[in-house]
Amino acid sequence: MPASTVLRFEAHALGRPYHAAHVRLGPRAALTGPHRHADFYELMGVVDGRGEQHLETGTQPLAPGDIVLIRPHDEHAIAGRTSGGLGFVNVAFPADAWRAFVDLSHADPYGAWDRRAQPPLVSLTGKQGTVMRTSFDRALARFHDAPTMRDLVRFWSEVVDLLCAGGAMGAGSGGGVGDGESGALEPGTRPGWLVRARAAMRRESNLRGGVPRLLELAGVSPAHLSRTMRGHYDTSPTRFVSDLRLERACTWLATTDLTVTEIAHRCGFASQSYFTRRFRQAEGLSPREFRARARRAFVP
Repeated sequence: MPASTVLRFEAHALGRPYHAAHVRLGPRAALTGPHRHADFYELMGVVDGRGEQHLETGTQPLAPGDIVLIRPHDEHAIAGRTSGGLGFVNVAFPADAWRAFVDLSHADPYGAWDRRAQPPLVSLTGKQGTVMRTSFDRALARFHDAPTMRDLVRFWSEVVDLLCAGGAMGAGSGGGVGDGESGALEPGTRPGWLVRARAAMRRESNLRGGVPRLLELAGVSPAHLSRTMRGHYDTSPTRFVSDLRLERACTWLATTDLTVTEIAHRCGFASQSYFTRRFRQAEGLSPREFRARARRAFVP
């Protein structure tokens, strides 16, 4: 495939908890531009037609009733096939929020969905296919009418049930990870102390405390925390906290009248100037510019 583009979640969601779109590709349309995701996952629900997803690891056929989980590291492009082309609903959401939901729901305790060579795909028919279409259509409708995190969690709950029932879970990899400080990291279930600590960091008081607070919640050494987060989530404690703060800042900029200074303080940034610099590095525009663009996006 040609050189790919890297997409960021907030460039499309603009403070909303998720982004949804109904996409149609004609039968002779060229591939969508190859791309990957810097910080989000997508769930694709194929509603009609036939097509293909082109990946670095090969090609996935797409047909009505298919659900595909596209991970941040998947470089992909999509093409329509047959006389009718391809129609699908795409729902995108922040990577860390999805991982927290998957961890707390024990939907993928071995992390198999992220480790597979190709994106997990299930093909549904009959009643399950109808449930799939209803879930994606509802998420799409809510996206155009001030969506909330509850809408996203409802969508996740419904679709994860379908993924698991359809066999996307797989058999797992075997091997456990203990809570101790010693031993090499082996593939297996994510340790409970890490799942709980990451979830707790979404509370404002903990988020302000940053990495030191994350260490207190985890109850392990800095080296063990860093090694375990890298092994299970492919990120560092510092990057995790920074991404979480920026995600929260985007939401508050889009949905509240808090000043930029107040948002910087409540998210745990040392100063407004540092927050503005980090925000511009991540999103490509200042907090005030982001707020103006997000509010325009909410106008019908």
